Amino acid sequence: MKDCIYRRYISLSVILSLSLISFSCRQARQITTGELQDHIKYLSSDTLRGRRTGTAGDSLAAEYIRKELKSYGLIPLSGDGFQRFSVTSSLSAGKNNSLTIAGKSFDQEKDFMPFAFSSGSADEAEIIFTGYGFVIDEDSLKWNDYKGIDVNGKWVMILRADPEPDKSVSPFIPYSSDRGKTLLAKDMGACGVLLVSGEAFDPLDTFESLNPDDFPVGIPAIRIKREVADFILKGAKTSVKYLEKKLNGSGKPFSFATGPKADAHSEITREMAGTRNVVMLLPGEDETLRNEFIIIGAHFDHLGMGGKGSSSMAGDTVAVHHGADDNASGVGMMLELAEKFASTKGSHKRSIIFIAFSGEEQGLLGSRYFADNPTIDLSKVNAMINLDMVGRLPESKVLQISGIGTAEGLKELISAANDTSLLSLVFSEEGYGRSDHTSFYSKNIPVLFYFTGAHTDYHKPEDTWDLINYNGMITVSSLIYNVAKELSAGPERLRFRESGPRPESVRTTRKKSVTLGIMPDFAGLVKNGMRADEVYPGRPGALGGMKKGDIITAINGKTVNNIQDYMFRMGQVKYGQQITVEVLRDNKKINLLIQL
Repeated sequence: MKDCIYRRYISLSVILSLSLISFSCRQARQITTGELQDHIKYLSSDTLRGRRTGTAGDSLAAEYIRKELKSYGLIPLSGDGFQRFSVTSSLSAGKNNSLTIAGKSFDQEKDFMPFAFSSGSADEAEIIFTGYGFVIDEDSLKWNDYKGIDVNGKWVMILRADPEPDKSVSPFIPYSSDRGKTLLAKDMGACGVLLVSGEAFDPLDTFESLNPDDFPVGIPAIRIKREVADFILKGAKTSVKYLEKKLNGSGKPFSFATGPKADAHSEITREMAGTRNVVMLLPGEDETLRNEFIIIGAHFDHLGMGGKGSSSMAGDTVAVHHGADDNASGVGMMLELAEKFASTKGSHKRSIIFIAFSGEEQGLLGSRYFADNPTIDLSKVNAMINLDMVGRLPESKVLQISGIGTAEGLKELISAANDTSLLSLVFSEEGYGRSDHTSFYSKNIPVLFYFTGAHTDYHKPEDTWDLINYNGMITVSSLIYNVAKELSAGPERLRFRESGPRPESVRTTRKKSVTLGIMPDFAGLVKNGMRADEVYPGRPGALGGMKKGDIITAINGKTVNNIQDYMFRMGQVKYGQQITVEVLRDNKKINLLIQL
C-alpha cells in the first residue's frame, strides 16, 4: 500500500514538473475581446438551450470548458477534471395528494400543498397546535412548544417562521426552517405536520415552488392556507391571526389540542439527473508555495428554457434563456484568466484552481458540493475569487466587489491594483451572498465576489451575447488578474475573519414583505434617494404611476436616501395599505399614491 502511494506521489510530481516546463515555454497571452466573445457566444447559444443543470446543454458546456482549460496546459485536479454529483431535475406534487379534516375534504393547490420533503400517509388523528414547533434550550434562549403536551401519534399544526419575522438576523433562525420543524415533530412522535403562515410572515398567504434540495423526512408535511387553519381552530374560538400575535407579543410558547381530526396522503414525483463541476489545476511556480492555492470560480449553468418554477423573470415564457451575462460572462473571463496565467511566467507562485460550477441557479449546488467534498485541504486555500455577471460594466464604470472584510488588507490590495480612471469600485465587506463564494466563506476561506451590476435582462431570454460590454470585460479582468497575482505571490497567507452573517445564520425564508415591483439601483449610484432601474408592469409601482428612472426620495413622508432606507421603509408598511411615494423625475418632485 505504501509503495502504491509512493508511486502515485512520484507520478504526480513528474506531471507537475513537466507541466511547469510546458508553462515556462509558453508565450504570454493577452485577454482579448475576440476570445471573450467566442466563449460567451457559444455558451449562450441556442445549441446549449440555456444550460439548465442536468441537461444536455449543461453537459456540452462542461465539456467545452474542460477542453479549453486543457488546451492551456492545465491538468485535472483529480480524475478526469470532472467532479460528478446528482441533482433533482424535476419535482412536482403528484395527483394522489389528499387532505381531510373533520370529514371535510380540501383541494390541492387551492387549500393545501405538500412540501417537497413530505412523504407517506397518516390515518385520522387529533390535531394539536404547537406554536412555532420549537424545542430550544440555550443559555440565552429557551422555548419548548412540546412541553406538557402529548403529540404521539397525532397531527401537529405549526406556525411557519418564528416570532421575529422582521429580523434578518435572529437567534430563532437556526430553528425556523419548515423541514427542521417537521423533523422535530417526527422525533416527538407526531404522525404528520400541518404548517401555516401567519399574516406577519406572509400577508398574501401564497404557496411557494417545491424546493428541489429537500428530501423526504418520513411523514406527511402539508402546507395549508390560513382559511383551512382557521377552520381547524374554530372550535377553540381562536384564529391564526390571534395566535401569531399572542406568540410574537408574549415571546412564550402556547400549545393546545384543537379538537378536530385529520388524515392525509402525500405524493411527490422526483426525477434525478447527473451533472458535474469542472475542476482544473494550474500548478504553482514556487517550490514551497505551490502547495497552497487560489481558487477562481464561475458557474456555467442557467435557467434552460425558463417556464414555471424556473425563477425566470419572463413569467411563464418558454424560450431559451441564454444567460450571456449570467453567467457565460464569468466563465469566459475565468477561461481567459486561466490562459493568461498559464502562459505568463512568474505570474503565480501558488497553485491556482479554476472551477466551473454547475447547479448555482438551483441553490449553489456545485460550489457546496466541492466545498463539502474537496480533493484538497481547504485550509491551504488563500482566497476564493468568484466571477458572476461580470459582462455588463455600465457607462459609470462601477464595479461591485464583495467580501473585502473577509481578510485584513483586501480592500487596500484591490485599491492599489485599480486604475481609478478606468473603474470606480463599490465595496461591500460581507462574505455572504447569493452566489458561489458563499460556499467557501462558510468554510472560513477569504472570498472576493466581482459583479458589474443588475439589469433588466436578468433571468430573461434577452440576456444575449451581443449586449455584453467586451471592452469593459477586458478592464475588469485586468484588475482581477493583478489582484489574483498578488494573492498568489504574497509570502504571508491571508487570515480569515468573519464579515457579515454566515449562511446558516441568515433567514432562508425572510418575512414576505410587500413590494412596489421595481428593480432597485443596487450599486447606490444616486445620492439622496434610490433609483428604480426597472418598474415591472402590473405591479403596485407601475399601477401607481411610477416610471423607470424615478428616484424615490420618501415613503409616507419619511426620507429615503439609499437602498437600505428603502428596504426599512417598505418593511413598515402592510399589504392592502395606500402609501405615498415621493419621486424625483426630470428634476421635479412628484407625489404618487400607490395601493399595495
